[in-house]
Amino acid sequence: MVEEERYCIDIVTQISAVRAALRRVEEEVLKDHVSHWVEHAIASGDKVDQRKKVAELMAVIGRTER
Repeated sequence: MVEEERYCIDIVTQISAVRAALRRVEEEVLKDHVSHWVEHAIASGDKVDQRKKVAELMAVIGRTER
């Protein structure tokens, strides 16, 4: 679009749409991770694995909230 010299507002609108789509994908991947890996760590009773999964989750949430 930039090379085609499209109207700036059209470009910004497309960028916004891509960001929104990526956020939805990110949310789905995170939900899947929590429902599989985090849930498994909790069910296992393994405190070390539980702490590791919680730390991973908190780290990724910290990165995605920017």
